[in-house]
Amino acid sequence: MAAAAVKNGQANQGDIMENGPDAIESVLDEHDAAMAQAAQRCLMAALDHSRAARIALVDEAGHTEGAPLIELPPKALRFMADVLGLMAQRKPIVLMPQKLELSTQEAAAFLNVSRPFVVKQIEAGRLACRKVGRHRRVLFEDLLAFQKQMHATTEDALQQLADQAQELGLGY
Repeated sequence: MAAAAVKNGQANQGDIMENGPDAIESVLDEHDAAMAQAAQRCLMAALDHSRAARIALVDEAGHTEGAPLIELPPKALRFMADVLGLMAQRKPIVLMPQKLELSTQEAAAFLNVSRPFVVKQIEAGRLACRKVGRHRRVLFEDLLAFQKQMHATTEDALQQLADQAQELGLGY
């Protein structure tokens, strides 16, 4: 299954992998962002107070009679609230299945590094992959774990540099 990029309210299969992050429309207009924020607040209030598992759709006049009911698990409602919160902040959203396998080029694009860097990490055993013929495939889950570990290593190195600068009185 390919990655789905949410663009103008529609999911476009493979957009993020084929066209890169620039393919995603990242800014909603003020009205849409405000609507997303209001919807998020309503969902969160419903989840906090009533443990609602249903959402009633309303027409533009606000009438609920004859409106269809959608039954969703509370986790799905929380997910929708999280998505609406990101939309209200005008942040781009990309949905990817956890079992998604990426090529080394796609993994490099996700990490914002070069493909040879990804290959070196694989060959050094720091990033897991499987071979499909001559091609390497990296599980998205493994890529996320590697990214998290990479960020932790970077943070530790920066902290050590800051501590060393403090010890030397460099004013950092």
